[in-house]
Amino acid sequence: MNIPVNFAMWGMAFLPIIVLIVLMIKFHWGATEAAPVGLLVTIFSAMTFYKAPAHLVAVESAKGVWSSLVILLIIWTAILLYQAGEEANAFLVIKNELSKLIPNELLLILALGWVFVSFLQGITGFGVPVAVVAPLLIGLGVKPIYAVVISLLGQAWGNTFGTLGAAWDALADSAGLNKGSEEYFKAAFWAAVFLLAWDVITGIIICWFYGKGKAVKRGLPAVLVISIIGGGGELILSQINTTLSNFIPAVIALVVVMLLGRMKIYNTEWKIDESPIMDRDKTEIQEESNVPEDMSLFQAFLPYLLLSVMTLVVLAVPSINHALGSIQIGITVPETRTGYGIVNAASNNYSPIAIFTQASMFLFLAAIIALVYYKKKGWIKEGGVKNAFGNSIAMTMPSGMAVIGLVIMSKIMGGTGQTVVLSQGIANVLGSKYLLLAPFVGLLGTFMTASNMSSNILFGGFQVTTANLLNVSAPGVLGAQTAGGAIGSAVSPSKIILGTTTANILGREGEVLRIMLAITIPATILIGAFLFMVFGL
Repeated sequence: MNIPVNFAMWGMAFLPIIVLIVLMIKFHWGATEAAPVGLLVTIFSAMTFYKAPAHLVAVESAKGVWSSLVILLIIWTAILLYQAGEEANAFLVIKNELSKLIPNELLLILALGWVFVSFLQGITGFGVPVAVVAPLLIGLGVKPIYAVVISLLGQAWGNTFGTLGAAWDALADSAGLNKGSEEYFKAAFWAAVFLLAWDVITGIIICWFYGKGKAVKRGLPAVLVISIIGGGGELILSQINTTLSNFIPAVIALVVVMLLGRMKIYNTEWKIDESPIMDRDKTEIQEESNVPEDMSLFQAFLPYLLLSVMTLVVLAVPSINHALGSIQIGITVPETRTGYGIVNAASNNYSPIAIFTQASMFLFLAAIIALVYYKKKGWIKEGGVKNAFGNSIAMTMPSGMAVIGLVIMSKIMGGTGQTVVLSQGIANVLGSKYLLLAPFVGLLGTFMTASNMSSNILFGGFQVTTANLLNVSAPGVLGAQTAGGAIGSAVSPSKIILGTTTANILGREGEVLRIMLAITIPATILIGAFLFMVFGL
């Protein structure tokens, strides 16, 4: 790479991100308004400072539109699934029946917003857990902003080894780790250690949101048990089978949280009336007459169970995955080159979408089955199916432009070398103290690309090269990279949009981001400090 890594070049690469954060947090702009401005700044930086010709910007923009299609399909199908339950009043059934199984309101919120979302992350990922669970929490009476925040927090710890280890495999491949080697398992160990700590932190924070110290005291036993099973189980299995190291503990944790609801400490009705995250007025005015009397909890949860089963079968059974995954659609892109010699290779099948193994296909099938089943049972009234489709399209449209703008922005930054300059500039200045910020590189990658997997692909090789140059532990740095990337999934604007869209609060992304940054930045600092103390001193 011939790009000069100096303060001016680094500052121009960082400017689009600063613009996004300032507009969304300081000026309370929604992502729909902020994304086009960030994109314009990125294009200006690319063409004036990074010597990107116009046709390169056009090609990277086309890549961004194509890549954003996956996210938009997930948003639409997740909302359609939500609308199916809404039309059938299934969420009222879920609320009432789960309240009987888990009468402790705090444990109920943990069960959905931390454990169930982790279960979904274990098999689906790609923002699906946030899009699916936020409306479920709202159905329990959680305020929409906190429904999104809790869902984002809950899914983050499983973001490396979830989706059957997709992000982890990407890191291992990018860093040149041979599967099963000593370095491979060392890196997996450190990643799982950092994620275990983050798992405990998220559980405690959710309790704090619900009722500060009083809620933390009440919820701490459950948090510790679930963290030991989830994060601890992931740590153990990361040394045996990285593909299932998140999914299996998440399944066990889902069973255990139900059993906790039967234990003496949690089996009686308990709630904090003045909880700042609960909308008590909304909860109280819900009409019991709207609850379908003949709908069971199993039937209300049926779409989500189908989603889980379909995803697990298709992704975990190699023969089925191979057969369905072979059907792919990609686009043709030409080779592009910047004035600094950054080359983006041509491709006849760029970023192919495996139609039948993509998360949106499972969401769509679950939604269609739910609509047909609920309609047949009489729980969806005349015109309800049409309403579900109409509402899902109407809710998806406003977020579409924001998603497209953000993804194009990340593609242009990557294709012109701005992303690499950001991280290399930090490493050049800090030397061995780079360890303090190594996890921030992972967080930055996920913030920009909305994917821990993409962050690992983008920075995995850079992180291991930097670690070797500084003569520090490459496995430790790689563990911090993907742990930072997992934490970054909680502040990714694209994932925040998934939540605000299904929670029907599009435009309030800045409020969510402000809350999330106050949590994720200190957590990332702690990982960097630990890494430096262990390997840098």
